[in-house]
Amino acid sequence: MKGSIFILVIAIIFLSSNVSAVCNLDASLINQDPYPAIPGDYVTIVFQLAGVENPDCKDVYFELIENYPLKLDPGVSASVSVKAGTFVEDSSSYLKIPYKVRIDANALDGNQEISVRYRSSGAPSGTYTIEKLNLNIQDVKTDFEVFIKNYNPNTGKITFEILNIGKNDVEALTLYIPSQDNIVVRGTSTNIIGSLDSNDYTTADFDALANNGEINITLTYTDSINERRILKKVIVFDSAPFYNKIESEKKTPTTYYVVGVVIVLAVAYYFYRRHREKKRKALHHHK
Repeated sequence: MKGSIFILVIAIIFLSSNVSAVCNLDASLINQDPYPAIPGDYVTIVFQLAGVENPDCKDVYFELIENYPLKLDPGVSASVSVKAGTFVEDSSSYLKIPYKVRIDANALDGNQEISVRYRSSGAPSGTYTIEKLNLNIQDVKTDFEVFIKNYNPNTGKITFEILNIGKNDVEALTLYIPSQDNIVVRGTSTNIIGSLDSNDYTTADFDALANNGEINITLTYTDSINERRILKKVIVFDSAPFYNKIESEKKTPTTYYVVGVVIVLAVAYYFYRRHREKKRKALHHHK
């Protein structure tokens, strides 16, 4: 009987040691910055790998699978390897693995599936486990078309028209004209426009003298995640239509005056002819 109990105890200890030797790894995505990620921009994503505190996992291999919508910079490794049970990070039993990746410029909004794979040399099979995780993506940027709506060289007033052609509303929009040869701004070179909805437009006035050629402007706005963004635009300026407009406006009063005089003379001539005709008929009647 005692022999049977002894064998049972040994069996339990053996089984317990085998259980503790089992290597269980589990990966999760614990952070992304910024949130949401923005198409065409970089995002830092941090993965957490649990189970590496167990020395029975031996050599642990972790890899980010580079696939749409993620792209690593050239020379940046997608894989990480560690010795299980030999590291201490922030007194945590988890391994944190950060990556800085670029998001595809054409990535769609919403949760996009990304994949990682990992394995342990201490696991019986030694094969990779593939984990599919979600990365949140949203295109919070916008774009603008900018035109010169009006320019008066006599007064030095130039008016820019700004159209929000993106799908996102913006806040705190400003238009800045940097120092350059083709336009000299008199007074402030920054116009604070404010909010501008998608597919809406507004204008910004400056006191400036402009020459033909390229004019550089800078647009700054706050997006929906409260980030300040900068867009630089180049406008090709042609002053001819604005000078023609001024000449046309100068000629218009003279033209109206000439036409008016002609009409008055025509009417006067008509009544003069009519009066002469009546007088001639009256004389003829008396004879």
